[in-house]
Amino acid sequence: MRVLGIETTCDETAAAVVEAEVGGVPRILSNVVMSQIAEHAAYGGVVPEIAARAHVETLDRIVERAMREAGDLSFSDLDGIAAAAGPGLIGGVMIGLTMGKALALAASKPMVAVNHLEAHALTARLTDSVDFPYLMLLMSGGHTQLVAVLGVGDYVRLGTTLDDAIGEAFDKVGKLLGLPFPGGPQIERHARSGNAGRFELPRPMHGRDVADFSLSGLKTAVRHIVQSLEAPNQQDIDDIAASFQAAILDIIVDRTRIGLRHFRTRFGPPRALVVAGGVAANGAIRQALLRLASEAGLRLALPPPELCTDNGVMIAWTGIERLRLGLADTLEFAPRPRWPLDSSMQNIAGAKA
Repeated sequence: MRVLGIETTCDETAAAVVEAEVGGVPRILSNVVMSQIAEHAAYGGVVPEIAARAHVETLDRIVERAMREAGDLSFSDLDGIAAAAGPGLIGGVMIGLTMGKALALAASKPMVAVNHLEAHALTARLTDSVDFPYLMLLMSGGHTQLVAVLGVGDYVRLGTTLDDAIGEAFDKVGKLLGLPFPGGPQIERHARSGNAGRFELPRPMHGRDVADFSLSGLKTAVRHIVQSLEAPNQQDIDDIAASFQAAILDIIVDRTRIGLRHFRTRFGPPRALVVAGGVAANGAIRQALLRLASEAGLRLALPPPELCTDNGVMIAWTGIERLRLGLADTLEFAPRPRWPLDSSMQNIAGAKA
């Protein structure tokens, strides 16, 4: 089975072709991603109108390149078209989903409207052959969740952020420190030269028996430190970055440990701890989670960094997973700016859409 995947939910325009044989090892035939970081850097964050325009201008070329790099495939060589249908910036979602529908209609192929969060949840099954059930920690600029992944289309959210997402907190702290956008990689780089013990920062929700996150208080504490220094020098910036990252590590480990406890109570032992989303590219976070998984006697599944950030591979793979179960969608499927992954929220999301 070969499926083309299209991803346009935020500021990456991406397309990829993935091939999978029954009982065989899946193959990524192409993976093309155009980042819009340069277009948004001056604004310190993603501007929806700029992102949508960039998708319109480049998506057809990205799809063409993905098909060419997959072996000069024609659309008749595909078994389906998958496109991210949400959640995300509605302008971008509409563009990618409309392209997916048009290609599916023109080529007479089934179309799969993919939940972007489900694509993150299933990526480890492509890269690490993980079996259900498992616990997923999703960390990105827009999402922070602990989710029990019980099967394709079967998810239970155990915890989420009460305010900022982890990636959003990294970006906002980066902006406070005057660092270029996106803030996550910049803070990680500066933290390597900093003293993580210089500034005492809070660990919100630490020790609580619910698996939720809260990052706004930590972000506010950093802002107060920056304001108290008036004009932070290079060492100040490095030390703040190190102190902030250390707090984030403690929060992630503590919250994930609680999530594992809730998972075991409700569903029995998980097969693995899976980490997904752009924040999972942070090396210090990866090492902290590796230690946690080792302590818990669990396998840690960490897709390579290029498959943690938004990409077409995860959309194509989710299309394969769903098509194998006969789960194609109609061309009337509506784009969804909000689309909770938790199965208990699906009817609510559908009503809002």
